[in-house]
Amino acid sequence: MVHFVGAGPGAPDLITVRGKKLLEQADVIIYAGSLVNPALLEDRKEGCQVYNSAMMTLEQVIDVMKQAEEQEKDVVRLHTGDPSLYGAIREQMDALDELGIAYDDCPGVSSFSGAAAALNMEYTLPDVSQSVIITRMAGRTPVPERESIASFAAHQATMVVFLSTGLLEELSRELIAGGYTEDTPAAIVYKASWPEEKTFRCTVGTLAQTAKENGITKTALMIIGNAVTQGNYRRSDLYHPAFSTEYRKAET
Repeated sequence: MVHFVGAGPGAPDLITVRGKKLLEQADVIIYAGSLVNPALLEDRKEGCQVYNSAMMTLEQVIDVMKQAEEQEKDVVRLHTGDPSLYGAIREQMDALDELGIAYDDCPGVSSFSGAAAALNMEYTLPDVSQSVIITRMAGRTPVPERESIASFAAHQATMVVFLSTGLLEELSRELIAGGYTEDTPAAIVYKASWPEEKTFRCTVGTLAQTAKENGITKTALMIIGNAVTQGNYRRSDLYHPAFSTEYRKAET
């Protein structure tokens, strides 16, 4: 059996209870060494084989899984954050389907949730933003033209940009071309929930400058939109005394 497990954003205690149990029971662990905190491997059982997928191809990863299956061993494929976001899990699952190897998926806490926690912010504020767009810049790996940063910026929703720390000048240009102003609030969160976590509030126009001044070159998320400042929002209707719900009547 192969278990795809979300490691969470970085802190070892932010993995799910289910994910931790699967790690402790695994005979083989294949982890994304460039992003997953190695402290998560400390509770592995004696004799567990560990592979760092940062140094492997897809074919090599599948070969390890195939060999483990032949030896009736349980495998944990440990991905950073939640495997469903930029985890490249579909191609692994398709290969396992072809081989007739069973698998399941254990979700994790995404780094975009960890970044919000680091900033003590809420992405969805009434009258400010009720939608979150999770995306990335086109780099060595392209994105569909219909999903360009500029096209998403036109919505003025809260935007969380992954995998783009080295492209911040281009990111600012795309955001401004799409409709954000240079002084639109923004934030950079480096290694959310790790001991070395850092947060920087800035603007769309100062993203690149902020990263350069603080030596941030990778492993960071950019958050764009007025929700970053947490101001000028309307209080929730759900908890307003004048609002009726299924569980309580409105006060007069």
